[in-house]
Parts: sequence; C-alpha cells; structure tokens
Amino acid sequence: MSATGTVSEPSLGMDSFDSFEDTLRRLREAFKAGQTRPVEFRVAQLQGLGHFLGANKQLLQDALAEDLGKSPFESDISEIILCQNEVDLAIKSLQTWMKDEPVATNLLTKLSSAFIRKEPFGLVIIIAPWNYPLNLMIMPLVGAIAAGNCVLLKPSEISKNTEKLAELLPQYLDQSCFAVVLGGPEETGQLLEHKFDYIFFTGSPRVGKIVMAAAAKHLTPITLELGGKNPCYVDDSCDPQTVANRVAWFRYFNAGQTCVAPDYILCSQEMQERLLPALQSAILRFYGDDPKTSPNLGRIINQKHFKRLQGLLGCGRVAIGGQSEESERYIAPTVLVDVQETDPVMQEEIFGPILPLLTVKNLEEAIDFINRREKPLALYAFSNNSRVNQVLDCTSSGGFGGNDGFLYLTLSAMPLGGI
Repeated sequence: MSATGTVSEPSLGMDSFDSFEDTLRRLREAFKAGQTRPVEFRVAQLQGLGHFLGANKQLLQDALAEDLGKSPFESDISEIILCQNEVDLAIKSLQTWMKDEPVATNLLTKLSSAFIRKEPFGLVIIIAPWNYPLNLMIMPLVGAIAAGNCVLLKPSEISKNTEKLAELLPQYLDQSCFAVVLGGPEETGQLLEHKFDYIFFTGSPRVGKIVMAAAAKHLTPITLELGGKNPCYVDDSCDPQTVANRVAWFRYFNAGQTCVAPDYILCSQEMQERLLPALQSAILRFYGDDPKTSPNLGRIINQKHFKRLQGLLGCGRVAIGGQSEESERYIAPTVLVDVQETDPVMQEEIFGPILPLLTVKNLEEAIDFINRREKPLALYAFSNNSRVNQVLDCTSSGGFGGNDGFLYLTLSAMPLGGI
C-alpha cells in the first residue's frame, strides 16, 4: 500500500533536498567511472549487505516489533532470513549470471558471432513500502547490486523504526555508489522529478500511477509491484478444515498486511456453512482464546490505517472476531459474511486481518465475478478435482496458488529479487 505520513529529515548529512543533486551527481560519476562493473566489487557489496543483516539482527527485530508488532520468529521468516538467502544466492550465482549468452546466427550474421551481454541500467531508485519494510527494501537492492547499478534507496517513512535502521546501510556499502534518503510523499515527489535510469516501486496502484507518470517524463524503465484484491475460490469438494488452516495462516499473517494474501473467499452457501466453524478452529489454533495476547498476531501500522479498517468492520455481518482496540492498533482476526459486491470492503484492497466470504452458485459464477474486476496480483483456488485448473485457465492474475494459500509468497520473491 502507499506511503503517506510524517516527514523525516534526509540522511547522509544532507541539510535539505537542495543538496540531493550532489548525491545524484556523485552516484552517476561513480557509475560512469565503472566502479560497479567488476564482479569483485559486486560481491564485496553483497557481502556488506549480509554483514548489515547479521550485525543488526536484534535491532531489526526490535524495529519490526515496534512498527508492525512482529515476533522475532515472524521477523526472521518473512524478512531477515529471506533477505540473507537472497544475498547468498546472488553471491553464489553472480559469475554465472554475468556470463555472456551465445545465440544462434542467421543468414545475415552467419560470418559473425552473436551473444547477449547483460549490462547494468545505471542509477536506480528503489522506493520501498511499509508492510515488509526490510524485505521489500533489501530484496530489490540485492538484484540492483548484483546487476552492477548504483542505487538510491528510499525506505518508507511510515515504518519509522525500520526507516531509521536503513540509514546504517551506507556504512556497510561503498558510499560513492549507494545512498539512502529519507522523507515523505512530498520529498519522494521531488526525487522523481530527477532522471533515473530505472525505478523500482512497491506500493499501491494509486501511488503507482503517480510514479509511472513521473517515469514517463524521462522515458525511464520501471517495475511496479502493486497490491490488489486477491480472490480465493473454494470448491464444494474440499475439506473445509484444510482450506481454513491454509487460508487463515496466510490471511492473518502480519495482521493481514500482505499484498499477495487471499483478500476474499468465493464459495457456495453450503461450503460457507462448513468453512465458518473450520476458520474459527484455525484462528483458535493459531492465536489462542484471546488473539490480542498472542505473540503471533501483529498490529496495524498506524492510526490512519486502523481507522480505515475499523470502518470496514461494518460491512456485512461479523461472523468471527470483530474486536478492536485503538490504543494498541489491534484488530482481531475477523470473518465477514452477508457481504455484497458493492460494499466498501469489496472496493479496495483490505490490507488488514479481515476476510469477507461471498457466496456464488457455481464455478462459472465465481469465474465471472473474478473476471469483471481488476486483474488480481494473486489468485487462489481449492478443489479436489480438475476444476481447479478451470479457474487457472479461465482467469488472469499475477500468480496462481492451487490448493495452497501460501504458494505465491515463494513465487513472488523472484521478481522482487531481480533474478
């Protein structure tokens, strides 16, 4: 989702964004001088990134706990370990990735040799979100470093504790080639007025449009990793408890603030009646009798998003959960039923621990429902027969998980890591 909030002072000792040109100039000169091209340099920077993760592990865990209420285990599996694995993979594979790839010649080029050589873009800006503030900052940074780019890194100002730790990053990297800059939406807009050679943005479609418009002014290539409403179709042939366990685990992980998590369920009325007690059982298993005291349930990032989510609890009817406490930014794992397609909860990505159930008569109606909405980032389908393939064949999405509510989290690491 988008980054809006308080404005922090820029890092690297910059008094104002007027001096941003000096930082840009320094990074461009380093790239033009060829500093980032040797494999030895890239490996050294990746190793420095690994040192940052290792040396600051406890500080990172504490920051993620303050920002999002993540337990050390959640911070490790969804942020720190994934980043370290990406660093290790890049170091192990870098020589192979950098090799020229020979290609076949045709009649016109028969007397020549032809090959593909991978070249870095140049100066890259990475604009990170707040929901996985370390993961979605470091993963694209690994890809940018491995490809031989200079990088300007813009962490989210909303996850303010993790943002502060991002200021430490240049100490572990070559500061002539890498910089971190802090600030809010206004400062980010000022950054994007400058020409970059590549933009990597993770956030909401609304802000993605603004970033893409800024990139178009300079014809800058761009990656937009955006959110959306991810449907989950459940066929009558499924075991409801298996579905509930898999969907609930991923839906409520990080307090539902995951862009590829199932956003709503489509199922028959009969399956809904079987799913509700199964979801209640799964929530009890994962978070106990009082989810508020569970170390495994995170918190909403700030008061603004808490208020937004609290408003969505009025849609349809609360079948499970629904409790909230503003002072702790706590919303219980919630299931809504009797939800209409026109309700506010179905008009935007929920990005919280709320799961609406909508009933459909059959698979064809579910497919029609999915296809008349915006293309989802992820799509899930549960079935014990070949009908699950029909969902995949008749719809379009960024990624598909069949009989698994967690599969796409693994797949999503590939574009984010730039591999």
